[in-house]
Amino acid sequence: MKWKKYTIYTTTEAEDLVSLMLNENGVEGVQIENNVPLSEADTKGMFIDILPEIGEDDGRSRVSFFLHLKEEDGRESTVQDPDADHGMQAAQVQGGVTADGEDRSYTITDRLWTEEEISDLLQTVRAELEEMRAYANVGDGRIEEGTTEDTDWRDNWKQYFKPILIGNYLVKPSWEPVPEELGPRAQAGELKVIEIDPGTAFGTGSHETTQLCLESIEEFTKTGDSVLDIGTGSGILGIAALKTGAGRVTATELDEMCAPSIHDNVGFNEIPEDAFHLIIGNVLGDTDVIRRVHDRAPEGFDLVIANILAPVIVMLAAEGAADAFCRKGGIFITSGIIDTKLSEVKAAFEANPNWKIRRIKGKGEWTSVVAERI
Repeated sequence: MKWKKYTIYTTTEAEDLVSLMLNENGVEGVQIENNVPLSEADTKGMFIDILPEIGEDDGRSRVSFFLHLKEEDGRESTVQDPDADHGMQAAQVQGGVTADGEDRSYTITDRLWTEEEISDLLQTVRAELEEMRAYANVGDGRIEEGTTEDTDWRDNWKQYFKPILIGNYLVKPSWEPVPEELGPRAQAGELKVIEIDPGTAFGTGSHETTQLCLESIEEFTKTGDSVLDIGTGSGILGIAALKTGAGRVTATELDEMCAPSIHDNVGFNEIPEDAFHLIIGNVLGDTDVIRRVHDRAPEGFDLVIANILAPVIVMLAAEGAADAFCRKGGIFITSGIIDTKLSEVKAAFEANPNWKIRRIKGKGEWTSVVAERI
């Protein structure tokens, strides 16, 4: 298989924004390289024996993404390796069943990109990087192209994904055991263990925005609550709400490629199928999606969660948007707000008479706003 590798030279300030922007444009995973040292707060809840040695932090960051190249006849590109068995081709999911009849309803297959699609993507990325300069230090913004035939990069990130303690949640990948020192607390039920394999979806618990949401979910979720998770990503926040006592979760997501990851994560955590309902689509402007979400809780949800980006939260805070999904007295937890955009988000909530801001909390350069429906 042949992959095109693209590296965006940016800054540590903008790397998260760049990563999220790529995800919204169909890029299914990124690799971030920087020299930011882990602080004591970063390592406090992590269970790693030896930290990597890195150079001095210079504020620069490299965000790389990989695109699986499609040949002109529509097939995936392959490497001419005489030792390879070219008779074994990757099965493509068609209606949940592969061509050979094997059921792989939840198998993730790599998206194949044509040269034209890649050209259009790069044009969009360059334009959005320039727009981003208005509110973030993007740095160089240069995009470097390369080619790789090594697909191990897709699993290399696993060595850095370790169990993380966030309040009374222990977030861990399925391939990692519960740390020995936390075993008794987990067995006693004092810790809520959440197993998350992100796959192509965003949300592992390691990012400040997710941590801020988890802290608020633990505080505001009540037994039996109905929850709406807008932009669910890996499903981590909805799963956390269910582990905290919520009765049912309705989750929305723009990217249909997230569905297999979400399904797997729900299964890892032994969540009943009818407790987590996924709707693919946009709650902002898509009338069919809006109707389907309303049908899940005609009286309004007890808890609404949105860990997205500030411009989207501004739209959700407007009258007739998220407030239409939330019952009076219900709670709206938002995060993904970079500190330079906090004033805009506050203004959006304050302009809507249906919201009362309950709390604003920051972590690093990111902020969470929790509001109550009045």
